[in-house]
Amino acid sequence: MTIRSLLSILADGKFHSGRELGEEIGISRSAIWKHIRRLEEGGLEIYSVKGRGYRVPGGLELLDVDRVVAGLLPSVASDIDDINLRLTIPSTNEFAMKECQIEDCHGRLYMAEQQTAGRGRRGRTWVSPFARNLYFSLVWRFEQGAAALEGLSLLVGLSIVKALEKQGISGVELKWPNDLLYRGQKLAGILLEVNGEASGQCQVVIGVGINVEMPRDQADSIDQPWIDLKTIAGKVLNRNHLLAEILNELVQGLRDFERNGFIGLVDEWQSYHAMQEQVIVLQVGGKLIEGVCQGVDSSGALLLETAAGVQAFHGGEVSIQRPL
Repeated sequence: MTIRSLLSILADGKFHSGRELGEEIGISRSAIWKHIRRLEEGGLEIYSVKGRGYRVPGGLELLDVDRVVAGLLPSVASDIDDINLRLTIPSTNEFAMKECQIEDCHGRLYMAEQQTAGRGRRGRTWVSPFARNLYFSLVWRFEQGAAALEGLSLLVGLSIVKALEKQGISGVELKWPNDLLYRGQKLAGILLEVNGEASGQCQVVIGVGINVEMPRDQADSIDQPWIDLKTIAGKVLNRNHLLAEILNELVQGLRDFERNGFIGLVDEWQSYHAMQEQVIVLQVGGKLIEGVCQGVDSSGALLLETAAGVQAFHGGEVSIQRPL
């Protein structure tokens, strides 16, 4: 709680002396200094000037449960069972999966200011600077088991794109099966993990990471072209409002998906498809398959027109690369 109190004061972007901070929070100046060091080690940029104190350049907008809830539609808020907010956590997905193994976590939202061990698809590390992006996981229960989840990651991506459009962000495209791109650069990623039975009830942890305001000094840690919403929009978006908008779209989408699956979303998803009708290369295990991308089928499988005809490829170890 002490660190959150400290961050709440520094969030205004102004200088605050160590004495002022200590008196307001109720700890010593040396304790303030130690907390400042911890925040800097976590990746938060803090200016320290002798005689003036500390400040966060540009200020800081912290995630706030009450603000997120205030932005939810009443029908959506009724489906969000609980919100768990942490400042720093290894992984929201990992935390959610552990709780799913113990109890029913349907509708529970996990969000964090920073992930120290965030994961992307196929075990890739997700770079997570403190309080600059969105990292969250939503748990959703499905009664028909894992077999009914085909196309779910595509529904999640589509929901995020539609929420961004409501924020005035257009031009975002979908890369099958888990990524959002803007002009070929990665903006967001999705990671689904399942706990439960293949044919019975299961809980799905829907993990999402979105680049909102990625510090430039983090670029060297990312091994692919990337972009953030600040660059696209020309301004910093309110993360609490953005998260609420995404949840409004996602929860309504999940309800429809439970009833109808992905079949009714094929055309809409393909209208945002980054590689529609393009020559691409699929890597399936150690095998490379080149062909013309023909979109997706009613199960969310990728359709590739090859010399052997049109073939359908599902998730797992399938990745997409531009041909050399």
